Amino acid sequence: MACFLAIAAASQTENVPPATLEALGEALFFDTNLSANRTQACASCHDPEFAFTDPRGMASPGDDGVSLGDRNAPTAAYAAFSPEFHRNDDGDWVGGQFLDGRAATLEEQAGGPPLNPIEMGMPDKAAVVDRLRENPLYPAAFDAFFDNGVLDDPEAGYDAMTRAIAAFERTESFAPFDSKYDRFLRGEAKLTDQEELGRVLFFSQQFTNCNLCHQLATSAIDRQETFSDYRFHNIGTPENLALRETNGVEPGTVDDGLLANPAIDDPGERGKFRTPTLRNVAVTGPYMHNGVFEDLRTVILFYNQYNTKSETRRINPETGETFAPPPVPDTLAVKELTHGPALDDKRVDALVAFLKTLTDARYEHLLDE
Repeated sequence: MACFLAIAAASQTENVPPATLEALGEALFFDTNLSANRTQACASCHDPEFAFTDPRGMASPGDDGVSLGDRNAPTAAYAAFSPEFHRNDDGDWVGGQFLDGRAATLEEQAGGPPLNPIEMGMPDKAAVVDRLRENPLYPAAFDAFFDNGVLDDPEAGYDAMTRAIAAFERTESFAPFDSKYDRFLRGEAKLTDQEELGRVLFFSQQFTNCNLCHQLATSAIDRQETFSDYRFHNIGTPENLALRETNGVEPGTVDDGLLANPAIDDPGERGKFRTPTLRNVAVTGPYMHNGVFEDLRTVILFYNQYNTKSETRRINPETGETFAPPPVPDTLAVKELTHGPALDDKRVDALVAFLKTLTDARYEHLLDE
């Protein structure tokens, strides 16, 4: 988004260090010099023009111009609302960052991509901090917000960088709560009949199962609802063979999801992924952890297959074939997925209409594209 780039570049143009910790984090978020070939920044895969997701495809290419990941880049919008990775009173894992929760906090998440060989590709923290020192504006800013000379220590300097980026990600720029739905809650907008039907269906435990995983607050009219319970579920998302054909991952390879998190060793967590926010979902396709579905309506039909008795309703409209089986059937969230009746087209379309109302105001123009 042009406004973000203008703000981030302002200090550079004026030769003035960023005036706040958040402004420093913003400059770092857009800084391509923090990647090995100086081609990739946080914003490359979390583009503010596209609700902090990557519009380039099912998975993000790496700074080396060759590597391609096996997961779809999740939005960084509203990411600050995910709690620190932990186990709740029911024994369920909750929160964290990345699709498998392997980063407990925003700060840990910010430290991951620069050192990932198929992302930004820097060899170590010292190399990243060396790049920070290359920018004449950074040392003064880091000294102002952290210990004096913090960039002289690779560990401390790297930690300071992640804290600055996280501070930026906690600003209102990432979580404005100004969608049509938010305006509706404030009495500033009226939902269409179709959108209202979708809203009622979404929050109804009798007619759909949406809010079993996509509602955090106890109230259906909470003004800071992020539409995620931040828990981990296996919903049976099929393998993305098209992505595997492109990135070279052997077909049939199972993404272990939560079990891939170094903190987890329980096979019962295999194939589970953290529930994403539905904020901006209508403009952040492709969908699911592997980008296997292009259209939001397909996603709802995918969920509906677990409840319908009609064979034709189990057809993926994007392939013309039956939805492929779950890669990890043993941990499938059967109870949650089969809660509620099957949906007819009117209700499917109403849910899509409601989900479109969750689009932040600055991205509403993307709904027509």
